[in-house]
Amino acid sequence: MFIWREQLPPRPGAAEFGVDRGFTGRGADPSVAGGADRAATQPYAGFNLGAHVGDDLDRVEANRASLAEAVGVTRDRLVFMHQCHGIDVEVVDGPWSGAAPPADGLVTGRTDLALAVLVADCTPVLLADPAAGVVAAVHAGRPGMVGGIIGRAVDAMHDLGAMRIRATVGPSVCGRCYEVPEDMRARAAATSAVSATVSWQGTPAIDVAAGVVDQLRARDVTVDWVPGCTRESSDLYSYRRDPVTGRFAGVIRLVAPQGGHR
Repeated sequence: MFIWREQLPPRPGAAEFGVDRGFTGRGADPSVAGGADRAATQPYAGFNLGAHVGDDLDRVEANRASLAEAVGVTRDRLVFMHQCHGIDVEVVDGPWSGAAPPADGLVTGRTDLALAVLVADCTPVLLADPAAGVVAAVHAGRPGMVGGIIGRAVDAMHDLGAMRIRATVGPSVCGRCYEVPEDMRARAAATSAVSATVSWQGTPAIDVAAGVVDQLRARDVTVDWVPGCTRESSDLYSYRRDPVTGRFAGVIRLVAPQGGHR
C-alpha cells in the first residue's frame, strides 16, 4: 500500500503531537478489491484511489476504506478534496457535509481526521507542526506552484498557530520527463528560477518539485524529499506515461499526545 511512510508517535510526557504520513503506490494487499487482483495491463491496476478517472467506483471505495483503516480513521474521516489546479486552501474540522469543495490544500488541527492529496505526476506535499498540532496536505502541480499554493498553505497553518513546519515532498514527474513550451518554462522560472530545466531531449522543461522545495525553504520550512519520478517508476501512476491511469495519494494525520485529544 505505502511506498514510503513515517510514523512519529507523540513523545512520552510531552504535549507535542505525533504525526503519521505517507505516500501510497500501485501495490495493494491481495484482499483489497481493486488491488492486486487486477491485470497489470489495465490502466487502473493496483491501488487506485482516484474516483474521477473512470475506474469502477466500488473498487476505488474499497481502496479508500483500506487506506483509512491503515491510518486509523473511519472512512468518512479520510478527507479528500476536489482538486482543480488552483490555490485555494480549506481548513477542515470534520467530514464534508456534501461534495468536497474545490481546493488544492487542506489544513486541520484535528486528530480524528486524515487529509489526502491525489496525484499522478503533480507534487504531493505533506506539512506538519507537531508542537502546534497542525497538519496539511497540498496538491502542487505546475499551475499551483506558479500560482503560490505553497505560500497559501503555509499561511493557513500559521493562522492555526503553526510556527515550525516540516514538509515531506513526495514523488512526482521529474524535470527531465516534463517537457513544456519555452514560454511556459519562462513563467515557471519567473516564480522559481530553479524550476527551469531541460528534458532528456534537451528541450525546455519544468521541475515542479524543485520549485516547490525552493518555495518551502523560502518560507523557513524544513524539507524532506522522497525520491522517485512517476513517469519512470512502474510503482506509481503517471498521467504523462499513461493518459488513462489511476491516482496515488499522500496522506497525513495528527496523533494526539498521551491522555489528550482534539
